[in-house]
Amino acid sequence: MMAGAVDRKAGGAARPLLQVRRLTASYGLADVLFGLDLELAEGEVVALVGRNGAGKTTTLKAIMGLITRNASELTFAGHDLSRLAPYQIARLGLGYVPEERRIFTDLTVLENLEVGRRDAPPGREPWTLDRLFRLFPNLADMRGRSAAAMSGGEQQMLSIARTLMGNPSAVLLDEPSEGLAPIIVEEMAKAVIAMKREGIAVLLSEQNLHFAGAVSDRACVIERGLMRFTGTIGELEANPQVREAHLAV
Repeated sequence: MMAGAVDRKAGGAARPLLQVRRLTASYGLADVLFGLDLELAEGEVVALVGRNGAGKTTTLKAIMGLITRNASELTFAGHDLSRLAPYQIARLGLGYVPEERRIFTDLTVLENLEVGRRDAPPGREPWTLDRLFRLFPNLADMRGRSAAAMSGGEQQMLSIARTLMGNPSAVLLDEPSEGLAPIIVEEMAKAVIAMKREGIAVLLSEQNLHFAGAVSDRACVIERGLMRFTGTIGELEANPQVREAHLAV
């Protein structure tokens, strides 16, 4: 088990924050998602797992309105997302950390963080620079550094920290451990667990089952744009048939 692994007893049966029903998506004329159902509760971490090309990243992009999609229900915090632009969805409190990070490489660490700043909702402690630097001590030591001069792992930390500066209620996190050194993967796990403790819901796409198992309450297994399994991490770990059929390389 990864250090600081999530306490799943805290996940509980909170009310749904994100609800997705019969989600389809396409790139041009190519259909890539076929009627996915999923939901995410307040303070819950759900891992969307599957092989490379299964549709994990596409699912996150579809929720954020970054590609053509359709759904019988697509709501966040009671708001219908189906006709909203990505920036409008973000303003509702749904953060998005893409796999490519997309930080501003010509800005410093501090300047990147300031770009993401938004007020916290009433009653919630805001994410401040001090809080983020406690979560990511490496960033505190390079606050004046150009983002272009950072390693891939450091840029991943900055991307997550910038998203948190927007004080989201939920975060879509795409492949947070991909291509990172083990010590940086540990930092990513701590960040996800910290978000959960703050009541932030996290939907992450992930190929690393060890990482997903360490931080998540539930798992959704996707293959070729179809949802093949939904259950707790324990249920997935106890189901070798599902893992062999849909996750084995």
